[in-house]
Amino acid sequence: MTLCAALAALSLLAWPLPRAALDWQAGLAAAQPWRAATAAFVHWTPTHLAANLAGCAVVALLGWRAALGRREAAAGLVALPLAQLGLLLRPDLPRYAGLSGALHALAAIAALALLARRGRERWIGAAVAAGLAAKLALEQPFGPALRATAGFDFAVAPFAHLSGAIAGAIAWRLTMRAGQPTRNPHGT
Repeated sequence: MTLCAALAALSLLAWPLPRAALDWQAGLAAAQPWRAATAAFVHWTPTHLAANLAGCAVVALLGWRAALGRREAAAGLVALPLAQLGLLLRPDLPRYAGLSGALHALAAIAALALLARRGRERWIGAAVAAGLAAKLALEQPFGPALRATAGFDFAVAPFAHLSGAIAGAIAWRLTMRAGQPTRNPHGT
């Protein structure tokens, strides 16, 4: 999926830039609205960047295999700032950076696109949606805003994942024409 490649490329380009000028800061959301988009490309550590690049690869593979197209990419672009704006609901999260909210949005978009199809693809969409819902529930997004996670050298913000998934669902609904299911040209 071209969108995932663009997200990965922008993350790599943003790596040497000053994080404090681009990351999400709740106190600056109104005065510096660009942070709703740029924060996705900022990463705290090399491990954080690598984890999000790996996530881009996984979501790109899902998008390629499901033959997601321009409408789903448009939904992803709409979801990116929505996912960041959802962070305003967590005033105890003063700063945030990374692609995880956007990646969860793209996973939700892929699941919904597959659910709108027929046959086996609908079942795959249901499995992706169920897996995403289980992951979000297990992360307890309404618990502490930041969590230390084994294997990561940065704090994870589970609410950002939930915000991304919800933003993806909203963006998908806003960009898809009602009653027009997407069809996979691969026939799977």
